[in-house]
Amino acid sequence: MTGATGLALCLLAAASPAALPPHDDGPRVAGEIALAAQQVQLRWTHSIERVRWEETYRLVGPGAPAAAAPCTVPAQAALCLLRARVQGSGAGMEPAPSAVWRDGGFEWGPAPTAVAALRLMHSPYVADYTLCLDGHCQALTQWLGPAGAAAADAVVRLRACAP
Repeated sequence: MTGATGLALCLLAAASPAALPPHDDGPRVAGEIALAAQQVQLRWTHSIERVRWEETYRLVGPGAPAAAAPCTVPAQAALCLLRARVQGSGAGMEPAPSAVWRDGGFEWGPAPTAVAALRLMHSPYVADYTLCLDGHCQALTQWLGPAGAAAADAVVRLRACAP
């Protein structure tokens, strides 16, 4: 099952960044999980400041409608950052000058930016990331299934991909 863009969110857990494939584009690799989605939200708590952070992305790529996201549609599938939100501020977590206070946090729309992939460090010493796909949220390790259970001190790559 895929989103309307014909793309999926692919997740891959690895023991270290060096164990990830050298490129973020191309077909899925062994162990990579494809999940149907159009919009992705990533939530986490800053490990030092203990402040909640959220970023909302749309999957974009060739064939995606231009109006689906403010990013220029890239040649390869990508994640387009739509919105950022932080419930406070602290070291490295300053809200953008354009941020507005809404519902207990600073919220803003960053400059449209398409990124090929996100790499998330997973550690048993901090709270897990929450990953929401089209509004359905659960812990990142739950989305990963058995690979998530073994993901202590791992890196997880998120990228838009073909289903």
